[in-house]
Parts: sequence; structure tokens; C-alpha cells
Amino acid sequence: MRYTVQRLAVYDREVNLATTLDQIKGVGPKTAEQLARAGLVTVGDILLFLPRKHEDFTNVTTIADLKPGKVTIKARCEKISTRPVRRGLQLTTAVLVDDTSKLNAIWFNQPYRTQQLAGGDDEFYFSGEFEYSRGRYQLTNPSAEKAADLPVQADRLLPVYRSVRGLKSQMVRKVLEQLRPLMSVLPETLPESVIRDEKLMSRSEAISTMHFPKNTDDVAAARERLAFEELFELLLASQLNKRENQKLSGYHIPFEVEVVKQFVAQLSFDLTSAQRRAAWDILQDFERATPMNRLLQGDVGSGKTVVAGLAARQAASSGYQTALMAPTEILARQHAETLDALLSPFGIRVALLIGSVKGKARAALYEAIANGDVDVVIGTHALFQEKVVFQKLGFVVIDEQHRFGVEQRQRLLDKAHHLPHLLAMTATPIPRSLALTVYGELDISVLNEKPKGRLPIITKIISPVSAKSVYDVVDKEIAVGRQLYVICSLIDDNPDNDIKSVEAEYKRLKNSIFSHRRIALLHGRMTPIEKELIMQQFKQGEYDILVSTTVVEVGVDVPNATLMMIENAEQFGLSQLHQLRGRVGRSHHQSYCYLMMGTTNKPSERLREIEKSNDGFYLAEVDMQLRGPGEIYGKAQHGALNLQIATLADTTLIARAQHVVKRFIDRGEDMAKYTVLSEQVRYYQRLTTLN
Repeated sequence: MRYTVQRLAVYDREVNLATTLDQIKGVGPKTAEQLARAGLVTVGDILLFLPRKHEDFTNVTTIADLKPGKVTIKARCEKISTRPVRRGLQLTTAVLVDDTSKLNAIWFNQPYRTQQLAGGDDEFYFSGEFEYSRGRYQLTNPSAEKAADLPVQADRLLPVYRSVRGLKSQMVRKVLEQLRPLMSVLPETLPESVIRDEKLMSRSEAISTMHFPKNTDDVAAARERLAFEELFELLLASQLNKRENQKLSGYHIPFEVEVVKQFVAQLSFDLTSAQRRAAWDILQDFERATPMNRLLQGDVGSGKTVVAGLAARQAASSGYQTALMAPTEILARQHAETLDALLSPFGIRVALLIGSVKGKARAALYEAIANGDVDVVIGTHALFQEKVVFQKLGFVVIDEQHRFGVEQRQRLLDKAHHLPHLLAMTATPIPRSLALTVYGELDISVLNEKPKGRLPIITKIISPVSAKSVYDVVDKEIAVGRQLYVICSLIDDNPDNDIKSVEAEYKRLKNSIFSHRRIALLHGRMTPIEKELIMQQFKQGEYDILVSTTVVEVGVDVPNATLMMIENAEQFGLSQLHQLRGRVGRSHHQSYCYLMMGTTNKPSERLREIEKSNDGFYLAEVDMQLRGPGEIYGKAQHGALNLQIATLADTTLIARAQHVVKRFIDRGEDMAKYTVLSEQVRYYQRLTTLN
């Protein structure tokens, strides 16, 4: 949530939203420095630093009366200690006592609790989950607030703020207490008509309520108001982008039935119904006066490249060049091989422009692109270079587009004399609610079918005690000609944890378990040429096993590799696990994915979910529920969305905000008179536009 600077006429004429916090009463140099480290420099920053949750002290329970569930107690710490359990895990245990009984408490990797709670007779409010674990009832990972530091009226909801760089909630509360009068005059962001029609709190009341809540109903109303505001701004920006796009002129590429029929007829497989629908969407877009702005999202192995190839064939038939940008050289080379096989029978000239193409070969390729002697150019960031000049670029395809920032995409689009048609592709299934907000200005095509003959991947969670039996099964599969990926998250060993590194696992497997097999190593520190050589050799069957980091996560296609073991699977996110699993299951052979756990702990919910489902769209919805939208979409662009309150999993509120945005635009209201709204909408427009 951003803001503009406005002088405030109350409290102190010298204080406004831009006033630095070191000028506020009670904020000394040390406090100001700690606030600044957390990104809180001005009055506006801290007013808009909203609580991540509220601890409920309206119902404090004695220890003797505790029942399983979320509880709050007021107690003293009788004794406390911290000990290392294993590398990367420290356990802090304490005995808490009140006038009625005693209780065990436990914290994981929070050694500072010892210093906070040890010694003295200070009372604290502890809030956490009271549960049966390790053979006894205990309080797990509770928060701890010193009773003497809380407001006199402790029987209230207490805001808890994000602990950014060690920032303490108590410090934030003290500063906000000084600034409380300013909250009543914070500038409004939403149009008056929207607040009235939707029966929403004012912005100033909502922010004041979040920091100084009276009851849970007020907090719910404040959260609704602020979440609605964030969604309204994002959706409004998206729709304004879409309307601007519709005013642009693009290249007219007519649909030629025979061209398309010939392309489909020469395929060695049948297109799925989803591929046919997506191709038809694109070919219709080509004929429109405005440039295409379409997202093609499909699960791993759903055949996006073939759809892009069909569109490139149609574009070339009308004399237009196609540029396809991929995030890695491995993926770019793979696309080049696939498209060359699809298009060369029709005389379509395909070229690969990557960093390893140098000297005279590179200069000759530049000239061929500029002269129109190349119809389809596939490359990485090398396509951005000023020396790359197209004769008539009419169609741009950006694969795994969330890995490229807006500016990078814009630089490629700028290489066309006229705005080209744009197809963004992603193998990361995006929940519909996320697509409607972040991608609202795009038309969306979905590939939700796998090519015929593909068997569902069998996925199993494997505990450390069962690892040997898996090695035996895998070895039998390798014996009949199949190949195996072994995935590790680290390159080198880390003394602070027990996570397997790719280097150590490579040596272990090569020297013991699979010493009789041909094993290769792959990781991100290798040069592009080294990585490409290893992948080609693996693809050609020169290795039985590839021990790799997640560099194989996207796009690598080795049909004979039907086995995957993901070490320390509990360390990976659900979306990434699904992407990695997508490297197998790319032929008619049965494929297997083993989620190798590093501990004997109970498997997490995300591991259980991926074990039971191969549906990337279902898993994407689950992933967003578990972790939020940021990781799904990708940090490169939408880490900047900075939604503090709204959740993109709230489809009901999104639908409501969409309706209000449409009504607001249709009314033709003047957004310029809402300064803060205008600024935030422009910010989102720059962030999300693909033109």
C-alpha cells in the first residue's frame, strides 16, 4: 500500500506522512536505526505497516483449565534451556507456572527465548497451540509478551507485527501510540461512491482499527475494507491496461486453412482438444486489428511448444518473423530442436541465438535476422541486445514469462516496427483467482490435457528407513534401460543443516549404491557449455543417472528418464516439486517420483497433496492456500505486489471487487481526484503490463 505526501493539519503542523521517525517524540537514534533497518523511515511507513495478526487477550485461561487448541495464559517461566538437537535445529524447552499449575512449552529454532524469559518473576502472556506431542501435553511455539510492557487494559486484542530484521512488536506499538491522532486524517483512497455502495469503513478508521482494535468484529471489518482496497487497485490497473491495449494497432495475420491443415497433418501425434482450442484462440487473435496479448498456461508436458510452432508457421506464411525467448540456454536449445523439426519441412528457417554463439557465426546470424533470412529466432537474453534487428517481427513468444521482468519483455517488444502479437507461456499452472488479478489484461488459454498415451506418474513419500528398498526398485528399472534423476537443493554441504548436497550425493551414489552405473553431475555453477554437454549426453543415454540441482526444473525433455528421486523433499515448495516431477512421465513408459524425506517426521501437507495428485491446476490452488501467491507467480515480478491484507485465494472478494471496478470504469468517474488511488493504480499498471 503506497501513499502520497500530504501535510496534516492536526497534532503538530510540522508532522506529515513524510516526516522521518527520528523526529517523533520517544524515538531515539537507536530506535530510529532499528526501524529503518525494517524499512520504516517515515510516519507514512509505520502507519501503513499493518499487523500480521492480533493476539486475543480477551480470554486468558489458567493452566489448570487448559483444553487442546489455541490458548492464551498468563504465567511465569520457572526454568528454560536451549540445546541443539541436530545440525540446523535448536530446541528450547521451558516450564511455565501460574497460581493453578505448571505447563511445558517448546520452541523450535528460537534460542532467544532463553534470554527473554530466564530469571526473575516477570509475568508473560503466552499464546500458542496447546497440544499432545512427544508423549505429553505442551504449548508449542507460543508467542511471549511481557505483561508489564502491555497496555494497562491487557484484556484486549493486541496487534503483532512482522519481525523484520529483529523488529519487535512492542517498539512499533510505542511509536504508533504517539502517532495515533494522525490516523484520523489519513487521505482516503477509494471513491466515495464505492465506500457508500459497498458499505465499507473509511480508510482512516480501518487503519486505526488495525493498530488499535476494540474487538474481533471491528478487525474483520477493517481487514475487509483494506483487502477490498488492495484488490480494487490491482484489478482497476489491470482493466485500464486492457483498455489501453485495445486501442493499439497490430499486424493483421490472416488465417490460412491449408497452411494449418498441412502443419497438423505432418505431426507424428494427434493434437489434444486443449491444444486445438488454444491454437484456434491464437489464430483468431492474429486476425484482429489489435495485437494479441495472450497467456498460454499448461501443465508440464501438455504441449505448449507445438501450439507456439503452429502459430509461428502461420505468421511465417504471411511474411512475419517470430522471436521466442526462453530463460535458459538448455531450454532455448530444446525449443530450437523441437521447432526446427516441426517447421523445417515447410521451408521455415529456425535459428538459435544464445551466449555460446560467438564471433563470425553470431555476426552472420545478426545479418540473417535483419535481412529476413531467418523466420523464427529462439534465444535467451541475447535477444535483447541492440545488435539484434528484425526485418519484420510480428509474433513474440515468451516462455516461462514470470522469470522475466516487465522491462526485459518490453525491450524485446520494442524491436518490432509495429507492436507484435504476444504469447506468454508458463508451465506453472496459475490459480484462476491469481490469473484474474495479476493477468487481468491478458486473454488466457489453458492446456489441461496430456498427450495421448501418457501414464500418470506414480508418486510416493519415502522415509529414510525405506530408502534402501527404493534404491533396489530403481536399480531394476535402470537395468531394463530406464534413466534416473536425483535432485538435491544444495550444491555444497552446509554445516548448519543435514540437507544433502548435490556434490556429496553424487560421490555417495557413485562410490557405493550405484557404483556399477554411469552417473553424471549437473549444477548451476557449471558453464553453459558444460551443462549443455551433460544434458545432451544424458538425453542420448550415455548416463544412467543424473544427479542435479533444480536447474532441470523447467523444460528439460528426456523421454527415457522415467525415475526421479527428490532428496529432502520436505525442503521444497509444492509448485517446485510438481515442476521437478514433470521431468519424468514424458513417454509411454510408466514413471515414478520418490519424495525422499530427510527426517522421520510426519510428512507435511504439501507432500501428502503431491503424492495423491498429478493435476497441476489443483496443486496450484492448494499451494496458494498453503503459501500465498508470491512463490507461485515468481519473485522476479510479483514479489512487488506487496499485498498486506488481501489474499488472492479469496475468490468471493475478488469477484466482488471485479464487479465494482467494472461499474467504476463504466461510470467514467474521474480517478485523478483520488491522489493515492491514482498513484497506486499507475504503479500496478507499470508492474503488470506486458506492453
